[in-house]
Amino acid sequence: MGKCFLGIDVGSVSTNLVLINSSGKILNKIYERTQGKPIRVIKKGLGLIKDKFPEVEIGGVGTTGSGRKLAGVVVGADVVKNEITTHSVAAARMKPGVRTVLEIGGQDSKIIILKDGVAVDFAMNSVCAAGTGSFLEQQAARLGIPIEKFGMYALQAQTSVRIAGRCSVFAESDMIHKQQMGHDMPEIIAGLCEALVRNYLNNVAKGKEINSPVIFQGGVAANVGIKKAFEEELEKEVLVPEHHDVMGALGVALLAAEKGTESNFHGFEIANSNYDTRSFACEECPNCCEIINIHCNENLMARWGGKCSRWE
Repeated sequence: MGKCFLGIDVGSVSTNLVLINSSGKILNKIYERTQGKPIRVIKKGLGLIKDKFPEVEIGGVGTTGSGRKLAGVVVGADVVKNEITTHSVAAARMKPGVRTVLEIGGQDSKIIILKDGVAVDFAMNSVCAAGTGSFLEQQAARLGIPIEKFGMYALQAQTSVRIAGRCSVFAESDMIHKQQMGHDMPEIIAGLCEALVRNYLNNVAKGKEINSPVIFQGGVAANVGIKKAFEEELEKEVLVPEHHDVMGALGVALLAAEKGTESNFHGFEIANSNYDTRSFACEECPNCCEIINIHCNENLMARWGGKCSRWE
């Protein structure tokens, strides 16, 4: 098998782990709900990989996502990168020549413009949940439809109804109103998909030139209704890569493989270690910074959160 490389993407909704070999082939991928407990999920994921590949040798590990700093401390990351960089790297690997990346995750969305495989522009929307995976799951649960089949309902619609999609509260209210007017479920869901795509293009992608090839990634890319709505609105083919749901983890694993130095990986023993996070307020100045301490088996591993170097 040779040396393998591990990528970990810790987001607000899901935590993803990807194991690749030296040529970049995905050997294993894990998609777990974060549920507000990122350390526990990271430990679980590492345990699953070790059980499946007991003899694996890790040559490098990288972390990304909103919890990348915490994850980096826990696992001993060699590379800690933001989501824009890692999604760009993975997209360029999966589709050489890609020029536009549309990414919609659990609680945020982004657009990345690439040139020659390098991100040259991007925009993010993390203020409103309208159009994100968590909002779609909420609506699927309210309608009693499995989220895996939500997009298929949109494809069954002969026509769609107009849904207000600029705000998650207004969108839900408008959907209920359309139900009460007697519209069929597929028509309402198709209208919701179109509304969420309009919201994305008018806010996240506003002012961006969307050129082909276009890749759609993130958990919401599994929704065929959203994919179809993007293609109709853009009048372009939108490609969904095979591993669309773990592209951030794949990208940072590829970056870890490129680093080429001795790894700082703490080992799979992490899965059996006890971690806890403690904090205190520094009162040395008016900033009153919240200082975060990470302990492993009662030993202080890392500390951050200050605006100065006092607690580093």
